[in-house]
Amino acid sequence: MRRLSAADWRALLRSALKEDLGRHGDVTTRFFVPKNACLKARVVSREAGVICGLEIAAAAFKACEPRARVTLLARDGARVRAGQAVMAVSGGRGLLAAERTALNFLQRMSGVASLTRRYADRVRGTGAKVLDTRKTVPGWRALDKYAVACGGGQNHRLGLYDAAMIKDNHYYGRSLEKGAARLRRAFPKMPLIIECDTAAQVTRALALKPEVILLDNMRGPRLRREIRRIRRLAPRVKIEVSGGVALEEMRALAKLGPDRVSIGRLTHSAPALDIGLDLSAA
Repeated sequence: MRRLSAADWRALLRSALKEDLGRHGDVTTRFFVPKNACLKARVVSREAGVICGLEIAAAAFKACEPRARVTLLARDGARVRAGQAVMAVSGGRGLLAAERTALNFLQRMSGVASLTRRYADRVRGTGAKVLDTRKTVPGWRALDKYAVACGGGQNHRLGLYDAAMIKDNHYYGRSLEKGAARLRRAFPKMPLIIECDTAAQVTRALALKPEVILLDNMRGPRLRREIRRIRRLAPRVKIEVSGGVALEEMRALAKLGPDRVSIGRLTHSAPALDIGLDLSAA
């Protein structure tokens, strides 16, 4: 995954601020905090995890407060402890208008990175890699996948355009063999991934010589048997395991010998990391 660029999040940040400020802006701060107030604050992680999204949070403060000064006290991808400050900010009352938007980006991205790190820690030493999926928040894919990378995971295909993945719904209407042949001619360097739920599908997939065979919703002896068969018949094919993989079973699955384990939960239901803004008088 490439480094996150401002082009990936600038429009999202503008939209989020517009959504929160509306027509009248931060009316509470306007009437309760003096216009010439000088504020200092620290952004603090309330729990241990992996921080991610600092650049976007800093941009939110600067967008709402022209006088804002931001100092990063951590870097994206760093493990943080409970009570650790990750950013210091100072400036006028506009900092309060940016608070929730800045924290929303920071909490979600750090939550994804933190959950990914927990999965990645479970497979350490097994040779298996933790991958995300396309089950991301619409419009947030670059941010979600960046957060996965910050947590020690790797990115699956970014969209429908950078890898072909044959799933059960693609078995309709055209033979797999003809479809795979046409794909190879049109996109000779395009990776081909074939999802398999049964041994019969694995047999069919092996004949197509894909780059990856994805064993979906297999467990126990059946999964072990198919991994061994693929290794024996097609040692160059990457083996991926997927299908509701729980953290508790992650290491046992990784020890069966797959190259990668893909987990939708990393981005579709990661809990936000608890992060807050602690204000003090300047």
